[in-house]
Amino acid sequence: MNKKKVVVIGGGFAGSTIARLLEKDFDVVLIDTKEYFEYTPSILRVIVEPEHLSKIQVRHSTYLKKARILIGEVTHVTEKEVKVNNQNISFDYLALCSGSTYASPIKESHKVIPLRTKSLSLASERLRKAKSVLLIGAGLVGVELVAEIMEKYPEKKITIVHASSKILERNHPKTRKYVLKYFAKKKVKLILNEKVMSGKGNTYTTNKGTKIKADLTFFCTGITPSSHYLRNSSLKKSLLGNCIVVSKFLQLQHHLNIFSAGDVNNTSVEKTAQNAEEQAKVIAYNILALEKNIPFKEYQEKSTPLVISLGKNKGIFEYHNIIVTGFLPGILKSFIEWKEMRKYL
Repeated sequence: MNKKKVVVIGGGFAGSTIARLLEKDFDVVLIDTKEYFEYTPSILRVIVEPEHLSKIQVRHSTYLKKARILIGEVTHVTEKEVKVNNQNISFDYLALCSGSTYASPIKESHKVIPLRTKSLSLASERLRKAKSVLLIGAGLVGVELVAEIMEKYPEKKITIVHASSKILERNHPKTRKYVLKYFAKKKVKLILNEKVMSGKGNTYTTNKGTKIKADLTFFCTGITPSSHYLRNSSLKKSLLGNCIVVSKFLQLQHHLNIFSAGDVNNTSVEKTAQNAEEQAKVIAYNILALEKNIPFKEYQEKSTPLVISLGKNKGIFEYHNIIVTGFLPGILKSFIEWKEMRKYL
């Protein structure tokens, strides 16, 4: 008896979870631009400690026992099939979990592990040689990367430029206060309310005419949802900007068999690994519900605990008005990475 086919686009937190949960009951095809799963929250650690990379990568073929894996770029999607590598893959159910893009080297699309390893090693070497470092953007990624650099290279001159008047704008004021105090102690130069407009050589200029010279620059200005393959498809009506619009069941409007999870959809929750996995579980359940003709499960948008690392052994735990700082959150961040990677062994 032939099993129904589930095609999953994207092998990040959401896509890999759906594939793992459904491969026993369905003919699952995982399509990804790379051959491996990568625990992206720890890439910032890898930039200062390249040897850590081996702990946060695993090939899809290691943890998927039955699913078919296709490495390539999806170029077109219809209500019935997906085009990748010049072949059309039909589906009964489709999960759009293509994630997001971010400035290199934090996110890249190297297909194989050796190329990704080489790229991050080069970034780490450039950082080691740089005497001054500029970071553009003081959201979660920018703050965590600054902390990693400060801990590894306390002698480096670090400057952060942020377009808003507040760093970590979506976080609790106590969290911001703690980070600002930490940066001041480490003599990090913070330029707020200015936006970098241009760069020439090692010099960048802001909209207020401030010039910053730096040997190395990291762009930490946020994610861009990866939905380009829908632009010229019959599903383009489901796009709002770059985001895929989903219902409370994480389905696309008018398409009961097509779902979306993670960074690429328009849910308002923080784009974290935890939230991507929770959405993936709801989608896996609802695909099974369609087969069994039972009620769907709604995805409940809610705030979840957040752990911000400030180097190896220091961090911030934030959940509503509960803020815990110091050694324990730092250890918790490492434990979360360990626990997550065990799912893929």
